[in-house]
Parts: sequence; structure tokens; C-alpha cells
Amino acid sequence: MSGMSGEPGVSLIKAAGLTVRRGAVTVISAVSIAIDPGEIVTIVGPNGSGKSSLVRALIGLEPLTQGAVIRREGLRIGYVPQRLHIDAGLPMTVRRFLSLPRPVSDAEADAALARTGVAALGRQQLSRLSGGQLQRVLLARAILSDPEILILDEPTQGMDQTGSAGFYRLLAELRAETGVAVLLVSHDLHVVMSASDRIICLNGHICCEGAPQVVSAAPEYRALFGLGTGGALALYRHEHDHAHDHEHDHEHDHDRDHGPTDHSHRHHNHEAEDAG
Repeated sequence: MSGMSGEPGVSLIKAAGLTVRRGAVTVISAVSIAIDPGEIVTIVGPNGSGKSSLVRALIGLEPLTQGAVIRREGLRIGYVPQRLHIDAGLPMTVRRFLSLPRPVSDAEADAALARTGVAALGRQQLSRLSGGQLQRVLLARAILSDPEILILDEPTQGMDQTGSAGFYRLLAELRAETGVAVLLVSHDLHVVMSASDRIICLNGHICCEGAPQVVSAAPEYRALFGLGTGGALALYRHEHDHAHDHEHDHEHDHDRDHGPTDHSHRHHNHEAEDAG
């Protein structure tokens, strides 16, 4: 079943029994989640675990084999893709890019760029931006629509640790200021937002989910991020008590080099669950 609009309710987006296959390969299997207004949810998992496919399915860019996606009627989504391919020979300023596909005023564009920390880049060529600058421009474009939910697919890929920390902190600030929900895919199994209300571990199916512990005082945390991140990042560790018997051959290595961190989480079985 394809994505559809639902009656207004608590959840902004629900996925029920989502399965995506490409040929004989099952990319994600029987995934059920719900994202509520104002919450920050981070999806982690190894490469090839289906994180991007899940996000694309939620916004209607990935065809479903089974299951359903229900989005609240009129839901405004701000989407920041994992990467944007830019033709270096194509002249396109940041300001012009912000008016695609919907024209925005100079005041709106300036405010969005200022809010995402790149106020001086309006006249710059898009193709000349660094990776971190481009991600902040993409975020500026996403918030121009006054979204109810921001969906970001590995937005800090290619950034250094300082850049990643600043970007995560910016997302937390936006949520605090506007109440926007955030669904974030992380490419780093050890690093998640401490502001996250929930962490979802995906490896083709949902392995487990729960609230992360803030461990900013831990030696491992300080060794990785120093003392200047303001608690914007935290280490996350969990155990698995089941084998992965799907058509996925990925190993989890979440706990390497890190000491134990206690937190509560919930394990999922492999059956489809009610997303509500």
C-alpha cells in the first residue's frame, strides 16, 4: 500500500508493517514506527541497514512492497537529503537556490540563512560551498516552509567532529524554539543527539529503540568531542538478545571501545507491530 494522508491525530507520521524489497533483496522488513509532534527521533544502524530507504519510504520517495505510511493531513515536511549532486558548471547562487521551487522574499531567505549560521553565503555559488556549509543551506531551505517535522538523512556525513556537534546543536535549538519534530538518520553508531527522545536501531528490521543516556561526563565522550559541544552529543550503547535471521548479513559493533552505559530500551520482535 502506498503512502496516504490520515485524519489529524497525535502522530505526524505512522508507518505500519513497512517492507521494501528490491528484486530478491529485502531492504527493510515489517518496520512500524510513529513520530509525534515535537519529538526528536534518531535512527542508527550499520551501512546497508535500510536507514535511507526507511526515510525515503516515509516521505513517499520509496515504493513499498508491504505496509502503509500515514501522514497527518496537510503535514508540512522539511527534508534534507543525504547528498545533493551539483554541476560545478551550473551557475546557481545560494539565494537563487532558496527560491526553488517556491519563490521566497529576500527577508525570508536572509532570516533562514542567519538562523542556520550561514548568513554571509547568499551570494556564493552553490557549487563552491564546503560540505558543512551546503548542509546548513539545505537546512535553511527546509525551514523556509515552516515545517512541522524536519527529516534529515545523515546530514553530518563528511563533517568533522566540531561541525557535527554544531549541526546537532542547531537542530536541538530549532526544536526548542519552534516545536518542530526531528527525524534524523545518523551514520555514526556511537554518536547520537543527547536531545533525542528516542533512538531507533535499524538493521533491516527494528532491533531496539529507547531513550539514550547523556554521557557528556564520560572519559570516552570527552576524548572524542572535547568539552566544547555543550552536551549536544552522547554515546549510545545497547545489547542485542536475538539473532538476525533475516536476509541481512550485517554485524553490529556499537559497543566497541566504549564502556557500558545504562539506559532503558525496548526490543522488537520481527512481526509487524501497530505503529500507534
